[in-house]
Amino acid sequence: MLLPVARACIATFVALVLIRHSQETATLDSSGIYERGYPSRSINVVVPFPAGGPSDVVARVVTEQMGNILGQSMVIENVGGAGGTIGSARVAAASSDGYTLLAGSMGSHVAAPVLTPNLKYDSERDFAAIGFTAQSPAVIVARKDFPANNLRQFVDYLKQNGDRVKQAHGGIGASSHMACLLFTARAGVKPSLVAYRDTAPALSDLIGGHVDFFCEQVVSVAPQIAAGAIKAYAISSSERLPTLPDVPTAKEAGLDYQMSIWAGIFAPKGTPKPIVDKLAAALDKSLDDPGVKAKVAELGGSIPPKSERTPAKFSHFVNAEIARWSPVLNAASAGTGTN
Repeated sequence: MLLPVARACIATFVALVLIRHSQETATLDSSGIYERGYPSRSINVVVPFPAGGPSDVVARVVTEQMGNILGQSMVIENVGGAGGTIGSARVAAASSDGYTLLAGSMGSHVAAPVLTPNLKYDSERDFAAIGFTAQSPAVIVARKDFPANNLRQFVDYLKQNGDRVKQAHGGIGASSHMACLLFTARAGVKPSLVAYRDTAPALSDLIGGHVDFFCEQVVSVAPQIAAGAIKAYAISSSERLPTLPDVPTAKEAGLDYQMSIWAGIFAPKGTPKPIVDKLAAALDKSLDDPGVKAKVAELGGSIPPKSERTPAKFSHFVNAEIARWSPVLNAASAGTGTN
């Protein structure tokens, strides 16, 4: 008599376990089915710029630690070209399952919408913001034998020599382009622009003396400054950096030039909130890791305050940056015929 009862109890127990397991591994919402046990496999992170650049370096540092926290590898894929728009468009069109992310930046989300005709994504509507990865001030650098000894002399030289001075940048809409747009506007100078496909060749030509100066985030040029391969005039932060203590702020030299070049992680729009929240929590935790903090600081970057790292805060920040920079970039594109 007890055998049928025991069998029934076992069957009921197994059924309850299967239901519980099903609830833990998957759930259904308006976006479709997604894994509650996310992630169950590696996550692809598209960097829309070539390997070795600032966006790539920071993304690798941060996502390696994120992968450790999530228990799955985060694989960097460099998809460069067209000012970061090719890789960004790929992620915008990807499945919103949390397995394809974008290591975006000012270039992909702020400059591209203004400067790129027929853009295949809307940076305000086609992505779900995860959070900041890092930010870095810009630094004004010149070939090591440039005649000016300080920022004031440098600006005077540019005013006197105009378009005979060659300013390099890593492509329309790149951080080096945007950083110098603001600097030359504040300084009231109009140098001759020399465009490159990326930061690396621009920096190489600057070191070789083939161009005169450019403006780039500290992350990209701190080692060359420290080695004396190039000359640094000023940084765009409000205070000097521990990594470059001898480089003054632009404010110290009397120039109103402050900006921060930022990068962050995005997912395609429609990514379920539980996945966004899990990624954001992993990112937040990775940014608190002493090793990550040390590596970012060594590069001359900084990690945003904890209160600014939520998806909502990051999304609001990105939209504010778009509004802030659009007039500057529209004026630049009108003057250069880039649109």
